[in-house]
Amino acid sequence: MKRTTSLKVLFTLLLLLTSIINFAQGGGSYEDGKKYILGGLDVTGLKSYNEQTVKTYTGLRVGQPITVPGDQISAVINKLWGLELFSNIEFYVVNVEGDKIFLELAISERPTLTSVTVNGVKPRKVDDILKDTDLKKGKKITESLIANSRNYIQNKYKKQGFLNAKVNIITAKDTSETNAQRMVINVNKGDKVKVKEIVFEGNEKLTDKKLRKALKKTKKKRFGRFWKKSKYIEEDYDNDLNLLIDKYAENGYRDARVLSDTIVKVDENNIALKIKVEEGNQYYFGDIDFVGNSVYTDRQLQSVLRIKKGAVYNGVELRKRIADDSKPDAQDITSLYQNNGYLFSNINPVEVSAENDTINFEIRIVEGKETFLDHVTVAGNDKTNDHVIFRELRTRPGQKYNKSDIIRSIRELGQLGFFDAEQVKPDIQNPDPNEGTVDLAYSLVESGSSQIELQGGYGGGGFIGTLGLSFNNFSIQNLFKGEAYKPVPMGDGQTFALRVQASRTFRVYSLNFSEPWLGGKKPVRFNLSFSRTQQFGIARDEFGRILNGRIEPDKNQQFSITGVTAGLAKRVRWPDDYFTISHSLAYQLYDFRNYNIGLFNFGNGKSNSLAYTFGVSRNATSGGRIFPRGGSNFEITGKFTPPYSLFSNKDFKSLRDENEELNLQRITNGGLSAEEQTRLEEIDQERFRWLEYYKVKFKGDWYTTLIGSADKSLVLRTNAEFGFLGNYNNDVGDVPFERFFVGGTGLGNFTLDGRDIVQLRGYDEQTLTPLDPLTGQQEGGLIYNKFSLELRYPLTLKPSASIYALTFLEGGNAFNNFQDFNPFEIKRSAGVGLRIFMPAFGLLGIDFGYGFDPDNTGRETGAHGWETHFIIGQQF
Repeated sequence: MKRTTSLKVLFTLLLLLTSIINFAQGGGSYEDGKKYILGGLDVTGLKSYNEQTVKTYTGLRVGQPITVPGDQISAVINKLWGLELFSNIEFYVVNVEGDKIFLELAISERPTLTSVTVNGVKPRKVDDILKDTDLKKGKKITESLIANSRNYIQNKYKKQGFLNAKVNIITAKDTSETNAQRMVINVNKGDKVKVKEIVFEGNEKLTDKKLRKALKKTKKKRFGRFWKKSKYIEEDYDNDLNLLIDKYAENGYRDARVLSDTIVKVDENNIALKIKVEEGNQYYFGDIDFVGNSVYTDRQLQSVLRIKKGAVYNGVELRKRIADDSKPDAQDITSLYQNNGYLFSNINPVEVSAENDTINFEIRIVEGKETFLDHVTVAGNDKTNDHVIFRELRTRPGQKYNKSDIIRSIRELGQLGFFDAEQVKPDIQNPDPNEGTVDLAYSLVESGSSQIELQGGYGGGGFIGTLGLSFNNFSIQNLFKGEAYKPVPMGDGQTFALRVQASRTFRVYSLNFSEPWLGGKKPVRFNLSFSRTQQFGIARDEFGRILNGRIEPDKNQQFSITGVTAGLAKRVRWPDDYFTISHSLAYQLYDFRNYNIGLFNFGNGKSNSLAYTFGVSRNATSGGRIFPRGGSNFEITGKFTPPYSLFSNKDFKSLRDENEELNLQRITNGGLSAEEQTRLEEIDQERFRWLEYYKVKFKGDWYTTLIGSADKSLVLRTNAEFGFLGNYNNDVGDVPFERFFVGGTGLGNFTLDGRDIVQLRGYDEQTLTPLDPLTGQQEGGLIYNKFSLELRYPLTLKPSASIYALTFLEGGNAFNNFQDFNPFEIKRSAGVGLRIFMPAFGLLGIDFGYGFDPDNTGRETGAHGWETHFIIGQQF
């Protein structure tokens, strides 16, 4: 075999030598070679490819003229190299018979990749590496493939701060297949390199401290720093150098620049950054003239620009006042025009002259043609009907283009709860500056609007559990259409909820229906609800002790509450269109059967409540329901019953005096006779046959983004609450229902006796409720207040699960009467927590709170200490 190959090589060399001699004798150029007829072509070295396929690809055919050497041979070689399938390609002359030449094409195939093993990275990261490097089975292994893969992986980790990352790629023969190799990639990321020192040179006007602060994501190592990492990330560092120049521009140094930046290796895990700057001179704003404006006067534009002559030049602020891209609802000149229909306006600040240290500007404005919306479309609403979406939009075909209306529409769609608020995207399409028209398309992503409510917590001496089904995008008009059940009729934006809540000693059943657009023309919400509550006594022995040391219900002692509520709420446009005014009318029947809860003295009988509630609320939060980033949400409600005693001839003063005398006698003597007890029950029956009271509540939440971008914002939630339960007639007294119970998770907010359960973490459930001075029991407060500060940071805001961490400071308390009320006498707590929102289950969470004060049970003298709160199904 070797001898045959040597002869072919020798024969090829002789042929080339003959061509050179002919060239020397003037027989033609070397490039032209000698012309032959191709007598035959053999392909050797093939392992996995068909010989005829390769011959066909070369384009050479037996019997065709061919020049050797010549361009045809070179073109075939280049064509085959372009396939990147072969590691060696050579032509040999096998024989020459007259004008016929016989050639051999010797090929060495590249090995085929069969498998890739990646060591040194987390298993879930392997697929990303293989996808990015295109290392897949069947790929031909080349030197460039190995080198490119190695460089890509190393650079990938260097960009993440692993500057010492090393990647070694090894290939080995795979005997299970022909001409195949396995690949092993060993990745050694090493530790992330940290910035030990940042040194500035050339700065005289701004201190090192100010410049280091300007570098938002590049920080040097410092003990105790946990909110900002000191790891070196190349991309972050490059962005921070631009922020460094912006810092100078903010202080008037418009000519400042970075002359050089050097990375100095301190050791394997630490580097130092040396940044040399040139500051230049400080400048001031001179005259600022507006050119080209006709829609707005100079004075109106200046009121938005808010930059006065003589102020220190601030290039960053000037850009923001012209067009602030960091906020969708920014107060800048561009937004001013776009909120008035001038989508195609162009505002450009131009330096017209610089006199010494003063820069004069012209704000050149091309207003363009007034723009109107041509088509408005929505896409992505697979379940929700179009009319539910369009009635919330502030943008309609034919209307003048208004950027603020688009922002408001995004908010309204997010507030519906039917779509992922983070993915509501408006897309401006088909802009036509000549006609002054534009199309607007909203891209939506449906989220789970129905929920299974699983709520749990401890309160009232036992576990409280809730099971509920809430269909928040219900369609009652399709209730009798079988094809609409997927699994229930959906799409019309209505709410239908069934809920059961129970513990050992009570049960609550409720049904609620809500139509947000009654009649379909105006945003008038209609609500109708029914509820049924049963409360059982606790089984005790003849000495009043709990049987067997555990709480068991005594169904011979119970009282029930049956109620129905109907309400209307309308969005109004004054003082602004974030306000809602609501009205509701509720009736409740309290039925006692051998049950005495201690607040009043009859255990058998009935009591009635007919109450009207008036509410004013304003919801102007932004950023979505799950994780608001700005705005506020407050509500004031007043609940009133008719003042029956004012129209009654009963002597309630005598009844109350007699009630107090009998209660005092009971406490003094340790009990009452049967006749006295019966009389006491009769008195309370008369006082509370029809409940009369008024109840005022206020709750406000304010959200402020402190730092961060849209998806990674540190948000401060400020909360304040207040509630007061009063009476019209002191002789009738305060009703035993509708009271405030403070402390714990805020769970168990059932309809039992209309009570309000107020969350205050760091304490046991409802233990901040005051003790009654006569009975010594916690019977509910008549007044309460609460304040809260909560810092929130999102870990992820994906549609499948939104997760954010929080830390909180809280304080609050409840009081027996207005005379005892002191807004500064609060029970304080602090802690941390986590919230997870999953569409099917609502909001889940856990809090660890520390109570700094004793609770109101009378059993504590020092700090209450740590409490762990599990929160399931909490409202937003």
